[in-house]
Amino acid sequence: MFFFLAIRNITRNKKSSFIIALFIGVITFLFFIGNSIIGKADQSLRGAFVDSLTGDVVLQRAGELTMNLFGANTPIIDDLFTVPVLPAYDAAMELVSAEAGIAGITSQVSGSAILDILSVREPVLLCGVDAATYFSLFPGIKIEEGRFLEAGEYGAMITMERAQRIEARGGQKPLTGTPLLLTSGGNLGFKIREVPLVGIFSYQNPGQFMNEIIITDPQTVRALNSIQVAGSAEAGEDAQHLLSVDLDDIFSDAFGFSDTEEEGFTADFLQTWLRESEDESFEETGGDWNFIILRLEKGRSAVTFIPSLNKKIGTFGLTAVNWRIAAGSSAILMLLVQALFNAGVFLVSVAGVIATINILLIAVFRRTREIGTLRAIGASDAYIRSLILTENLVISLVAGSAGVLGGFLFIRWINGLGINIPNNLIASLLDGPVLRLEFLPHIGVFSFIIAVILGLAASLYPVETAVRIEPMAAVRRG
Repeated sequence: MFFFLAIRNITRNKKSSFIIALFIGVITFLFFIGNSIIGKADQSLRGAFVDSLTGDVVLQRAGELTMNLFGANTPIIDDLFTVPVLPAYDAAMELVSAEAGIAGITSQVSGSAILDILSVREPVLLCGVDAATYFSLFPGIKIEEGRFLEAGEYGAMITMERAQRIEARGGQKPLTGTPLLLTSGGNLGFKIREVPLVGIFSYQNPGQFMNEIIITDPQTVRALNSIQVAGSAEAGEDAQHLLSVDLDDIFSDAFGFSDTEEEGFTADFLQTWLRESEDESFEETGGDWNFIILRLEKGRSAVTFIPSLNKKIGTFGLTAVNWRIAAGSSAILMLLVQALFNAGVFLVSVAGVIATINILLIAVFRRTREIGTLRAIGASDAYIRSLILTENLVISLVAGSAGVLGGFLFIRWINGLGINIPNNLIASLLDGPVLRLEFLPHIGVFSFIIAVILGLAASLYPVETAVRIEPMAAVRRG
């Protein structure tokens, strides 16, 4: 009887009920559609990074700044920031290897350089990997030509997008075996390394900067970064002699060259000498990595795993971060976009709640005689509150359902149009060049809950106004 009375009151006040339902339904629709699009993009972004680059959890050196796999997450200082090596690498590897719930572990050393290949020169990001474990962790890396880098091998792999760009600019297609000349500069001068191209690969769903990455052996990146590996050989007598020579005399008799011999001291000779000296000086001993990358077993949540692991590795000067921090600005920006969108929806919701409150207050004043009569025949404050809250709850339930259903139909309609996405970045975020939205059940449930909360929040003040109506008010109304 109580429920039917609420339904009767709703139908008797069709106009105000419809306006309230329209406000709540539109807000629910906007919230659902917006968060479905952002949620789809975030899922695609997560899949791109977790399956191809960051894994689920990344161990990095603890500090005041968080890092992505190639630098600081603070853009202002990123150009001046050097990614530090991991302290206590062996102890950390032993600890995480014993942790339950880990499906795979690999290590990475990162850097940047200038690439020279087939008369094309461009900046690159370097990913020095443990080839024995790296590729098995990342199913999103697909070989297009050649093969994967092997453990202990000097070599490099470039993306198909880069290979096509080099062919377009240089007129020649990079083939396996083509030499790649990598150059970096720093406080200790220039470093030059030459490695052969062993493979061309593609990422299943490339992120914002992933096509700029070159996968190479860790020794090459360490040499370019001037990282001295523990246990490596000391510099030879020729190298020590070079360090003691005055820069002004570098091409003079300090090397013991005669006038005729100076002609043979070319850039090619210097590059060859540097490569040979670096090959002697840098040997992989298992340490001096920048990151340890973990893939978790299916069903294991990084949200609970990371705090537990941080309690154990904090003494080693390490910290564990999730894929989003390790991915950097593009993944963090997605959170900012979602926050800004929901902030806008919140402001719209506030305006909708205020409008709904005003409509409900008018409806309460129009029902003064009805409410006063109920009070006169013995209705309690709790009864009046329950009656009005039930009416508004029913309106909210109907409006929320309509908003989610409208969003679902809108998604199907958009998918049926087959709209092409001209922007490559947006296409990668939405998992393809054709716009296809996805119905996310958890977003639908949350949108429905938001609708109910809005309806009940808008009812609080009008309900309190209704319970203050006295029986005498009904008498005065006749």
